[in-house]
Parts: sequence; structure tokens; C-alpha cells
Amino acid sequence: MSPLTYEEVGATLTDGRLPSGYAHLDRRVRLGSGSDCFERAGAAVLSWAAHRGAGFTVTPGGPAREGVDVVVSAPFLRIPCRVVRVVNSADRTGFAYGTLRGHPECGEEAFLVERDADGTVWFRVRAFSRPGRWFVRVGGPVARGVQWWVTRRYLRAVVAACADSP
Repeated sequence: MSPLTYEEVGATLTDGRLPSGYAHLDRRVRLGSGSDCFERAGAAVLSWAAHRGAGFTVTPGGPAREGVDVVVSAPFLRIPCRVVRVVNSADRTGFAYGTLRGHPECGEEAFLVERDADGTVWFRVRAFSRPGRWFVRVGGPVARGVQWWVTRRYLRAVVAACADSP
């Protein structure tokens, strides 16, 4: 099994500060409220709806499972990752994946559905990363802009998946 390209495994799943030495991203969008919304959103996230809705393919395509290596793909881009944690609790569902050799960046990203005490349901994307490949280092601010653009697409995809559900 290939090693991850970073050491701070699981750091995106804590409510504390993300590791230093990386760029940080923490975005969330309100999905609605109630148990039905929470369950639909959690199922969507665990089945890679955020990624597919953002225009990626995920191989293998089954539900996110801890320890499974996946390749997220876009035209001309192969993004190898490992699901490092799956969360499935009363008020939090989702997963985090970490980067493997060949990934454009080095770090971790979490995709979480969270329910507040008042029943409000949120989809959250939390990440820390730094360049892992030459073209990301050279791309600098453009590469960071692409990450923000993709994150917005993830957020929109889960909002749409929840709105389309019965």
C-alpha cells in the first residue's frame, strides 16, 4: 500500500486548527433542517455526489470506505487519494481523504454533513494542502483559485442532490 504524502491524518475532522505549513480551506453551505435532510445529504456525500456533481469521475465508484484508494479524475488529470476516515454519527456524516503520490497537491480534504443542535443541516468542505506537483507550484494563485472553484462546485452539487431527493 502506497504511503500518504502527509503526516497529519484526520486533522480535517477535528474542530481545532488545521496544521500549519499548508493553505487552509473551510467552507460550508446550509442544506435545510431535519433528519430526512441530514440522511439524504449524508448518503449523497458518501456516494461521491459532490465529486460527480463537480464533474469528476471516481474509481472505484462504490460508497466511501475507510482505507480504500480511489482515483478522482477529470480530463487530463488523475488524482489518487485514500479514504482515511469515515464518520457516521448522530450529527455528522462524511469522510476525509488524503493524498497519495501523483496527486497534484499534498494534504487532506473532508466532506461532511453536520447537524446543529437546532436541527439545521450543513454541508462542509474542509482542507489543508500545499503543492505536490510542479504545475501546482508554478501555478501558485491560479492553482489556489482552481481549488476554490472546485469547492464551490462540490457545495452546489450536494445542495442540488438534496433538493432533487423526495
